[in-house]
Amino acid sequence: MTVYPLTGVVRPYAWGSRTAIADLQGRPASDGPEAELWLGAHPGDPSTVPGPDGPVDLIQLIGADPAGQLGDDVVRTFGARLPYLLKVLAADAPLSLQAHPDAEYAKVAFARQEADPTAPKNYTDAHHKPEMLVALTPFEALCGFRDPAVAAAVIGALGLPRLEPVVTVLCAGDLAEAVRLLLTWPAGDRNALIDEVVAAARAMPADHEHADSFTLAGDLAGHYPGDPGVLVALLLNQVRLAPGEAIWMPAGNLHAYLRGLGVELMAASDNVLRGGLTPKRVDVDELMRVLRFEVLDDPLLPATTVEPGVETWTVPVGDFVLYRIALDGTRPPVEVPANGPRIVLCTEGTVFAGQSDDGTPVELGPGTAAYVPASAGAIKVAGTGRLFVAAVPG
Repeated sequence: MTVYPLTGVVRPYAWGSRTAIADLQGRPASDGPEAELWLGAHPGDPSTVPGPDGPVDLIQLIGADPAGQLGDDVVRTFGARLPYLLKVLAADAPLSLQAHPDAEYAKVAFARQEADPTAPKNYTDAHHKPEMLVALTPFEALCGFRDPAVAAAVIGALGLPRLEPVVTVLCAGDLAEAVRLLLTWPAGDRNALIDEVVAAARAMPADHEHADSFTLAGDLAGHYPGDPGVLVALLLNQVRLAPGEAIWMPAGNLHAYLRGLGVELMAASDNVLRGGLTPKRVDVDELMRVLRFEVLDDPLLPATTVEPGVETWTVPVGDFVLYRIALDGTRPPVEVPANGPRIVLCTEGTVFAGQSDDGTPVELGPGTAAYVPASAGAIKVAGTGRLFVAAVPG
């Protein structure tokens, strides 16, 4: 078999939608939340392909023939592992504020952690985790720091004297000190502070220029009462994506997904440093080492047309590239502009993925995927619908 049907794993995080992934796949909803569909070879939940004696996970398949599955160039650069992870993400409630280390720091920090049995377990591996997301439905997120003067205006408008030190450092342009002040707020006073913030936000007029931020504070506090991340969120860009629009989260970018369905592609790592909106531990000192306190003027990542019906997004990493292909059923099969190990994900219609010259194509419907090893060579896709292809840049 040269193109394999790929079965992913659904992760049931509490913030996940109970219906979005099921609706995409055209099946009944399960009894609990379905937050992420993992498609890849991450050790946490590797996907599987059919084998002669039953399902075979991608880690086993790659381990048995790294050069054939990944290609020599990928093996030389990344070792015998698939360097990316593709997901379908379905958020029905806000995720934690989070950031990820860059490649150099991840390697050093993981080694230091593993050498010290008493060290906090902040890292699961030695890799970075840049990521991008393309919206399938209207999607809301927080992404990157906005102008600190705007954040100062938002927090200052609440009129709470106890937040004046935060407003002062923001007016001075010091995002790092503002974050530190908020995340180290005395634990015994956090509930009262957030209650005051919510009350002040709800009292603001609906036509206030920062009304969206005040609504956001109330929404977040409803999910995470007493969490200082409610205020840290007001330092970030509030982004609303239309279907098809994308955002990019490089190393050190503080972000959080709020709600919606999207296709997410990232380096194959699970390193997450949390900064609030979570019941989990927040290591403030380590987070501060990872964060980049830079203003992100435009969180949107524009698409580039490769050829009619084929788009991609330019990202400054070598771990992955994502293509989106639209098929209207009238054009000849389209050759996928990528080699190496590929994952094909259908999100609309019915499409077929197969080798350019021979072999039986794999039929895909919404929410289903295929895996293509490097040894398969070029592949073409046909049918009517929309699909995404994850690959390693050539």
